[in-house]
Parts: sequence; C-alpha cells; structure tokens
Amino acid sequence: MAEAGAELPRDNRAKILISSIAVLLVVAVAAGVTAFLGRSTKRAGISGGFTVAAGQLTYRSMVQGPDFGKVVELPTGAASNAVPMVSSVQCERSYTASGVLLCLQSEGNLISQPYAEVYNSSFKQIKKLAITGTPNRARLSADGRMAAWTTFVTGDSYTQPGASTRASILDLKTGAYVDSLENFNSYVDGKLYKAVDINIWGVTFTADDNTFYATMGSNGNTWLMKGDFKAQTLTSLRENVECPSLSPDGTRLVFKKRVSDDIRHPWRFTVLNLATMQETPLAETRSVDDQAAWLDDNTVMYAVPHDDDPGSDLYAVPADGTGVPRLLAPNGMSPSVTSG
Repeated sequence: MAEAGAELPRDNRAKILISSIAVLLVVAVAAGVTAFLGRSTKRAGISGGFTVAAGQLTYRSMVQGPDFGKVVELPTGAASNAVPMVSSVQCERSYTASGVLLCLQSEGNLISQPYAEVYNSSFKQIKKLAITGTPNRARLSADGRMAAWTTFVTGDSYTQPGASTRASILDLKTGAYVDSLENFNSYVDGKLYKAVDINIWGVTFTADDNTFYATMGSNGNTWLMKGDFKAQTLTSLRENVECPSLSPDGTRLVFKKRVSDDIRHPWRFTVLNLATMQETPLAETRSVDDQAAWLDDNTVMYAVPHDDDPGSDLYAVPADGTGVPRLLAPNGMSPSVTSG
C-alpha cells in the first residue's frame, strides 16, 4: 500500500482513472434513466408514484383516450399547462380529503350497476357499496370520515321537470349508513315538512362530522338545510340555495343561486356568510351546473363544460366577488384539495 503523498505507479494511476470514469458513467446513465422514467410515467399515466398527498389538486380527467375518467393530481400551485400525474382509479365523480378518495363509478355494459368506492392513500380499496341511480355529486368531510353522494334516480338534470335525486351518507368509522336523506325529519320555518316530491342533494360537511348542509327541493322551491346526522333531522335556513359547499374555515358557503327562469342560464355562483347571512355574487357570470369546491379559504373552483364536446375545464375565482375567473386546469371535473 502506498504511503500518503507517494506517487502511484503509472499503470495503477491508469486503472484508477478508468475505474473513476466507469463509475461516473454508471451514475450518469442511472440519473438519465431515472429522469426518463419520471417523464415517461407522467406522459403515459403510470400510477407508480401517485399518492393522495396534502397540498394537491385532485380531479377527474376529461382527456379523451385511455386516461379518460381517471383521477389525476397536480400541486395546487402548478401552472394550468402542467402535466398531471394519473392514477389507475377511474370514476364518474370523485372527491379526496385527508388521504381518502371517494369514487363513484358504474360497472357493467348491458346492465350498469353504480358503486360508491373508498380508497386509502395507497389506492387500496377499503369500501365498496352498491348504490342506486346515476352518480352526480361526491363529498367527504375534511378528515375523510364522512362520505356523501348524490345520484339522479330519474331524469339527468336539475333543470328537467321530474328529476329525482337521492342523497346518501356513510360514516366510514362506525359504518352507519343512510341510503336516503329523505328519511330524515325535515323542518321548514320551524314546522315538520311532509311532501311526496321532496328531493335532497349536494351535501357538504362541517368539522364535527355530524353537522352538514344540503339542498332540499319541493313544490318548485329550494331551501338550504342544516342537517344533524345523529338526530336525523334537517332544518331550513334560507330559500334559493342549491349545491352548497362549505369553506375550509367553516364560515361561508358557496352555492348555485337561481337568478333566471331561462333553462339555459338559471344559476350564478354566490357566497353566503353564515354569521351575517349576507350574499356575495361571484365574478363568474356563466351559469355553471356544479357543486363548487374550495381551492383555499379565498378561492372557489368548479368545472365549466366545453361548448363543442362533452368535456369540461376547471376554473377558479375569488370568493369575495372580485377578480375574474381563471383557468385552473384544462380537461377536468370533480376538483378537490387534500386536507391532510
């Protein structure tokens, strides 16, 4: 062994030089392969590195092709032209919270059976429940414990006469399940309300995993209802509120307000302050049929249908009525932001 500072023989120096070059080449090739695989994963939609992580915008892809309907993910601060990571889970409606994914989808060709499916952060299915109707809305409580969904039982649009909805809630911790919120006792103006045409839709949960808000429709009217899951009651708070969605801080609801009898442009997104009951119309003036979600405490997001195909794009707008709508992500619907 050569002493420190002693000159190595020429042949040994050559061997060391060749070995060093070989190591550098291996490292460079490995790095190149890793980078290439990373790009290929994003382009091809391989789900190897996909996780439901905090600070991620998660939504259903509307890109035509093999990834249509799959749940995809983007960092919340990503540009609108960023390439999303694509999962292997395909849904008709989806929502994520605290590492939980709620997915509504139908199986079968001749006879279609819809299901509510629940996945954990590793995309392992932990619950699958047969449901009735066409999937339309999906929601989770902020901690991922309470799951709710709305389906169309007859008809396929809130604007169509005779449309019938069914809203269901599942407690993923206890297993308590309510197939239809129409079985709850509903109170309007302090009186028990009974009618054969009651429809309930658009559930959104508060932080206590018991209280929720939803829309009840009957006899041409709609009400914002405050629900108590344990007591199985619904109490009216206000008329003309559809598809409410509670802000992360629990202080406001964004909802669809009916502003016109024109079936083509009936609604406008509006924010309701729950403390003052003051309404603020948002800068989005297009009539959008969606249960908006919250990107953060100051911004709401929603899907706007394309004019020339069945797809839609995700837009965001300030929740205080200022600003203008901006494109959040193209070719998407059912947006949510993971909360933990």
